[in-house]
Amino acid sequence: MTSVTQRRSHTGKRRALGIRWTLAAALLTLAAAPARPFDLPPIAQSHRSEHHPGKLIWVELATPDLESAKRFYGQLFGWTFSDAATSKHPYSIALLDGMPVAGLVQRPVPAGEHRQSAWLTFLSVRDVKAAEQAVTAHGGKVLSPPHAYPQRGSQAVFADPQGAVFAVLQSSSGDPPDVLAAPREWIWSSLHTRDPNTDAAFYQTVFGYEVFDATREGQEGFQHLVLGTDGYARASINLLPSDQHKRHPHWLNFVRVASPKEIAAKAEELGGRVLVQPHPDRHGGLIALLADPGGAPFGVIEWTDSDSQERTP
Repeated sequence: MTSVTQRRSHTGKRRALGIRWTLAAALLTLAAAPARPFDLPPIAQSHRSEHHPGKLIWVELATPDLESAKRFYGQLFGWTFSDAATSKHPYSIALLDGMPVAGLVQRPVPAGEHRQSAWLTFLSVRDVKAAEQAVTAHGGKVLSPPHAYPQRGSQAVFADPQGAVFAVLQSSSGDPPDVLAAPREWIWSSLHTRDPNTDAAFYQTVFGYEVFDATREGQEGFQHLVLGTDGYARASINLLPSDQHKRHPHWLNFVRVASPKEIAAKAEELGGRVLVQPHPDRHGGLIALLADPGGAPFGVIEWTDSDSQERTP
C-alpha cells in the first residue's frame, strides 16, 4: 500500500480504456443471482480486529466453466484451489501459499445469451446496511441486497450512478493488514468512468475516501484521481475517453507479478488473450491487460520490493 500524503499516481492503465468488453452483463448476472445456499468461507484464516473502509479485500470470478478457470489461473499464478460443497452453484477458493486470494463461482449462461466471465471487486465497509443507505441516497442501485454469511460476514452488490458494478464486504474475520501485496496477489483496483469527479463524490460518501487529483499537467482528455483512507491509497478513478461511447463504466483489478511480459506470454499459451501488450507505466515498471479464456479482463503490474512508497499502481 502507499501513503496518500506522499504519492502522485501513475497513468499506466490508460491504454486499457480502449478495450472492448461486456463486463456489465456478466456482473449483473452475478449480482442478480439468488443468495448462495451455503456458507462462504472467511477471507482470513485467523480473526483480525482491523477494518479498512474502501480497501480492496476480495475479488470473485463469475464464470460458466469453473474447471477451465481453475486450470488457467492455477497455471498462470500458481494458485491452488479448495472446492466448497454447494447445493446449487459450484464454488472454489483460490489459495496462494495456503492463504485465500479469490473466489470463483460457476454461473451458467442462459440459452441464447452470450456473456463474458467477469471479476467482481469487493471493497471493505464497517457496516453493510449503512453502505446500502449511502448508495441509494446518492444515486446508486442495489443489485444484490445485504446478506450475511456466518464465516464470511455481510456483503452486498451495488451499481454506482454511472452503472459500474462493485460489491462491499463487512468481513467477520477482519480485513487483511495494510502491507504491500506479495507477487501473485491482487494489488490495486481502478474505476474507469465517464465522470470521475461525480463518481469520486459518490464513493467518498459511501467509503469516506479522501480524493487526490493525480492527473499530470498536459494530459488533455485524461483524468486520474486517487482514493485513500487511513493514510493509504486504496483505488483510482480514471476518465473513459470521450470517443468510447460503447464502453461501460467498470472496475478493473490488478495482480502484482514479477514479469508482465512472461505472464502475458503464458496467458496466451493457456488460452487467454493479451488485450493491452506489456508497456511501461510512468515509473518505468511494466503493466499489461489480459483476459482469461472466458473473457474476464484483469491487469498485471510489475512492482519490485525496492520501488518507492511514493508510487501507486
